Amino acid sequence: MADRVAIVTGAARGIGAAVAQRLAADGFAVALLDLDEQAVRDGAEKIVAGGGKAFAAKLDVSDEAQVNEVVARVADELGAPTVLVNNAGILRDNLLFKMTADDWDAVINVHLRGAFLMSKAVQAYQTKEGWGRVVNLSSTSALGNRGQANYSAAKAGLQGFTKTLAIELGKFGVTVNAIAPGFIATEMTAATAARMGVDFEDLKKGAAQTIPVQRVGTPDDIAHTTSFLVSEGAGFVSGQVIYVAGGPKD
Repeated sequence: MADRVAIVTGAARGIGAAVAQRLAADGFAVALLDLDEQAVRDGAEKIVAGGGKAFAAKLDVSDEAQVNEVVARVADELGAPTVLVNNAGILRDNLLFKMTADDWDAVINVHLRGAFLMSKAVQAYQTKEGWGRVVNLSSTSALGNRGQANYSAAKAGLQGFTKTLAIELGKFGVTVNAIAPGFIATEMTAATAARMGVDFEDLKKGAAQTIPVQRVGTPDDIAHTTSFLVSEGAGFVSGQVIYVAGGPKD
């Protein structure tokens, strides 16, 4: 993978940061993109210090002009991006009767519009190269979750988006898959616990008791799965939604 370039959105922390570091270890040159510019710069510096190649930039994935400009910069800095991990996401949880239109739009714009804009920009390089990998981060919340009508709809939408892109891009040597994480211990889930007024350690312990493998997930669990899906060995895996949740999901 020494000549391959990967883009990871939402790479400032949590799953995105872990994926970026893993892909760098796999030999990819990695572009780390996020609204938190300092955090992705720190992540890129870590990769470079370890002997890898990396580029960092601030990006609002829901802004089409920014997306096109930053993807072009990645191509100039690292080479044609042929791997894309659409991980950028936000939460605006609330019950339906309390959820505002702004809460709905913000979540849909980052998850769905962002994945659309990034995929559209990167596919131009993938189809030209005749090889590519797209991994979209869905969630077990796609199956429905109280207080997350916006997030659940966005994550379910990403599954349909994944399957459609797999059909459209397959003939160009591009595979498209989705990962649907279960409970992953990140700053985002910690913030959710805080909003609920629940101790995060207690929340993790409670969640672990409902998971067959008896533990919650870590960002590295998702990074390992991503590593496989973007590998040469996964070239016959496309249009799939892989639940990384410590047990079966409906």
